[in-house]
Amino acid sequence: MARETASGMRRNVVLLGWSSFFNDAATEMAYWLLPSLLLGVLRAGPQVLGLMEGLAGGVVNLGRLASGYITDHFPRRKPFIVFGYFLANLAKPFLALAQSWPQVLWLRLSDRAGAGLRRAPRDTLLAESAAPGRLGAAYGLRQAMDTAGAMLGPLAAFGLLALSGNLRLVFALAAIPGALAVGIAAWGIRETGGLRPRAAPPAQSPESSSPPHIASSPMPPPRAASIPRGYFFLLACVTVFGLGAFSDLFMILRAQSLGLSPALAPLLGIVFNAVFAGLAFPLGRLSDRWPRGRLAALGMLVFALVELGFAQIQAAGWVWLLMAGYGLYHALHDGVLAAWVAEWAPEGKRGRAFGWYSALSGASLALASLWAGLAWRQWGPRPVFLLSAGLALAAALGVGGLANFYPRPPAARPLI
Repeated sequence: MARETASGMRRNVVLLGWSSFFNDAATEMAYWLLPSLLLGVLRAGPQVLGLMEGLAGGVVNLGRLASGYITDHFPRRKPFIVFGYFLANLAKPFLALAQSWPQVLWLRLSDRAGAGLRRAPRDTLLAESAAPGRLGAAYGLRQAMDTAGAMLGPLAAFGLLALSGNLRLVFALAAIPGALAVGIAAWGIRETGGLRPRAAPPAQSPESSSPPHIASSPMPPPRAASIPRGYFFLLACVTVFGLGAFSDLFMILRAQSLGLSPALAPLLGIVFNAVFAGLAFPLGRLSDRWPRGRLAALGMLVFALVELGFAQIQAAGWVWLLMAGYGLYHALHDGVLAAWVAEWAPEGKRGRAFGWYSALSGASLALASLWAGLAWRQWGPRPVFLLSAGLALAAALGVGGLANFYPRPPAARPLI
């Protein structure tokens, strides 16, 4: 029975990867074409793009924070994962019918609400399903499949645009991989329940048993482990970093301002995701042997160099190289940092640890998109990317310092 349970949990790791694969294929079919829809078809400006991405970031992170607490207090993970995928993929095909930017905004918010609701229960279920000593590999596999789907999505969008020239058709057909993602989550993954089997109490010998007339003293329940203080410093660094990590769509705007054709925007997504998908799993496995925090700090440093490059370039050709660097940053950062958060969190508080991490990182990203859209309109792209690079460098120094003090997170201390 134990062997069958373990097999089912390992199966979760693979099927969560496939759900992420198809969900990101659907998402990325639509995502890289949003600037063309908003600025080209609906005649909105960069400030509208910043408003949309800022509000979307706020919604996704309120959902992540709420789902983190729910995950710690509700034994089932699967219903929140399935509903999150359903809500996100219900919104995507309706972009084909949007006639104004407020309609696009509401659809984008619905998509991000679904993403927020599923994040903490999905990451917690993945941590509960991973083999011992293979946490980084499990997160790396899911991230690699997520990113492989994110590479397929722009490729499909580019092919459909080349064949039909119909932007709205691409949004409508995004419903197909989205439905596959929901189906795999609903009928494939198995519930973990957040419970671990309890060991049987040791048998008492007659000599050690209490006499019948003496009542044994009740043992007080063990105190729940608390989250170490280093985790909160990590949250502060993640927040600083997020304030400069505005939406990827501003990179597309930068490329188009340098003369790149809007029809080539999905190909930028393919370059980015090819590097990301190719490196996420090996770097996740590497983080099982090397300190994860140092790899995450290196990823933030790579991001700072990419943003500096976007500030300085004068020709669209450089954008392709910078998007490859952006993929390297995500491979060093996303799955590795999620696995590090899982290590910081004691049992019983992992859901809220993921919730706070996701909420603060995303809330700061939401603010970043808001200020980036306004600053872009006022001063242009160069100051926007320079400030982003500076914030990323400061965060990289903080995370690197924390990783040097704690190559592996310490035992929990009674702080909260």
